[in-house]
Amino acid sequence: MAASFDEMNGRGDGLRAPYRAFAEWLGIQKIDTLALKTTEAEALFRRSGITFAVYGDEDTSERLIPFDILPRIIAAAEWRRLEAGIEQRVKALNAFMYDIYHRQEILKAGRIPEELIVQNDAFVPEMIGVDPPRGIYSHIIGIDIVRTGEDDFMVLEDNTRTPSGVSYMLENRETMLHLFPDLFSRNRVRPVENYADCLLKTLESVAPANLNSDPVIAVLTPGPFNSAYFEHSFLADQMGVELVEGHDLVVIDGELRMKTTEGLKRVDVLYRRVDDDFLDPLVFRPDSMLGIPGVFDAYRSGRVTIVNAPGAGIADDKAIYSYIPEIIEFYTGRSPILANVETYNCREDDDLKYVLEHLPELVVKEVHGSGGYGMLVGPASTKEQIEAFRAKLKANPSNYIAQPTLALSTCPTLCNGLVAPRHLDLRPFVLVGDQVRLVPGGLTRVALKQGSLVVNSSQGGGTKDTWVLQD
Repeated sequence: MAASFDEMNGRGDGLRAPYRAFAEWLGIQKIDTLALKTTEAEALFRRSGITFAVYGDEDTSERLIPFDILPRIIAAAEWRRLEAGIEQRVKALNAFMYDIYHRQEILKAGRIPEELIVQNDAFVPEMIGVDPPRGIYSHIIGIDIVRTGEDDFMVLEDNTRTPSGVSYMLENRETMLHLFPDLFSRNRVRPVENYADCLLKTLESVAPANLNSDPVIAVLTPGPFNSAYFEHSFLADQMGVELVEGHDLVVIDGELRMKTTEGLKRVDVLYRRVDDDFLDPLVFRPDSMLGIPGVFDAYRSGRVTIVNAPGAGIADDKAIYSYIPEIIEFYTGRSPILANVETYNCREDDDLKYVLEHLPELVVKEVHGSGGYGMLVGPASTKEQIEAFRAKLKANPSNYIAQPTLALSTCPTLCNGLVAPRHLDLRPFVLVGDQVRLVPGGLTRVALKQGSLVVNSSQGGGTKDTWVLQD
């Protein structure tokens, strides 16, 4: 694997412009002082309750996501290119979803294999013919981006179902402003604090038509045992709307209503953080205790808007990912501004043959996997692990895709009393409603172990504040 591009120092050929003011500041800091600031940051996070749980872990206690106090910095011109590429991508993804649940022109044109859609677990046949407000299926999207060179940004993954992490982006910024006001005075950093306002405007813009009052919005959470519960509560609080669980809601006369101390109140927009399967026990899993009986019929009849729409997961399925360049060209008539990572669909015989021959060099992922689970990082795996994965791959090849092991960019990170480069990615959060809204930056996730490429918090990764500089 080639040497990684460092976002502060390039390939060792000199300090990059976006980091000049930061490098000057860092050069006069003492490690002991930075360590104390890290401890202070942890105390701030603990006080605010920003924790998460790891499913299946023996230690079920809530944890803090490790936070690195050295920011990741993006130049204004770099962000403009990312912004244009992300906007192009989310518009194409929503056009794709509308088409898949209506005329299916892209299938008729032979640009995507039909069985990849209709036999996909993420495809929801009940959504066929449903017209969501403004034709939007995925209103809140997280686009995972990696960098491998000065001008080389690529999309690693699209998250069109219920992307999480935006609360960390906001809390990271607030913490940094508290800890290092002097550092902000040296850099012209674009704000992210208006995300909740943008989210509220987006949700209001997709409310059902012909309301005779301002739309009523609620955030649906599976409850306090969910790993992202802090975020659900945080966003509801930031927007000034109700946080509800399934038992707080009821469908009466085709309307979704919320139980309050003043009686039942109509809900017009439901920002759900519950998976499709658990949304409505009358349509999906009958044993679900998390959803609301009848809510899907209320949605289909246009009486309530569900954000993101049921069935939106078809656009972030990893088997579909390799066709995203085709999807962008089909619906926009233009080539993608942001490239995909080269991807091998193991359901294809030739791709499977190549992957089996090159397992030690590749990253192999489950089509429906997330959080860094169910994957093989070939260069970091033992022979025994590779052979065990080979058997799983042969047994069910259509369940996997594979990608080259990329030399992800690095950024200075405070680790064990030293400033050292660590690999990272970026998840900008995009809001799609009456317009596309994108706050500058996103959640930077960093692999804290030396040489590790796995940035997920569930696998030991941490986060950084992401700075987009003004011109």
